[in-house]
Amino acid sequence: MTLGALAGVDGCKAGWVAVHSRDGAAPSVSVFPTFQLLLDALPDATIAVDMPIGLPDFSSRGGRGPEALVRRLLGARQSSVFAIPSRAALYADTSDFTTVEAWYAAHRRASEVAMATSDPPRGVSIQAFGIFAKIREIDALLIARPDLRGRVFESHPEVAFCRLNGGAAMTLPKKIKGAVNPAGMEERKALLCRHGYDKAFLDRAPPKGAASDDFLDAAAMMLIAGRIAGGEARPSPDPPLTDRFGIQVAIWA
Repeated sequence: MTLGALAGVDGCKAGWVAVHSRDGAAPSVSVFPTFQLLLDALPDATIAVDMPIGLPDFSSRGGRGPEALVRRLLGARQSSVFAIPSRAALYADTSDFTTVEAWYAAHRRASEVAMATSDPPRGVSIQAFGIFAKIREIDALLIARPDLRGRVFESHPEVAFCRLNGGAAMTLPKKIKGAVNPAGMEERKALLCRHGYDKAFLDRAPPKGAASDDFLDAAAMMLIAGRIAGGEARPSPDPPLTDRFGIQVAIWA
């Protein structure tokens, strides 16, 4: 069975890192400064991306529906799935921050809006706020171009590793106190190799602007893109929810 073009994508410091392949050929890795440029370079690829897609108008306990469903699968790894606040909080401040003070002020504004649009009231974690711009980048594209919704899908690396591991979560953390954990990386590389990756590819230095864990997560996302293209992947929840723009709200794996 030919799955066509596949891409696994993760956000990185330089923009977006993609591990991609066509018709089962050896994978390549590329970094794109914007998601639009990634789409331009891979115009027909099925894409699985580690980024929340589909935003709620109001946030309930645990965030959107998908987060609460997949956390229970991950055991000690469930902290890697964090809650996404309301669309209003995501768009509370869309400035390009030029100072640390402006960044923290914007975080406070987003938290105030999030508190007013959630029950129980909940602010915005620093981790979540750090990816707001990337969430908005994909959100704007999917609002403007409904045709993309059939080939750009949300996934999550730890959910992907769990699904690829027969439903068992990874035993070792990928990071410890913000630093990459070599043992956790090797555990994940071994799993990816069982699904067809060459170890030398996974051991290569990541491209400039991407960290080693970004690269590894993108590699896992490409396997999920293959599962989606082949009809094997399943969404959480099943069937997916939709936001007010009709965009799917689900984590695929």
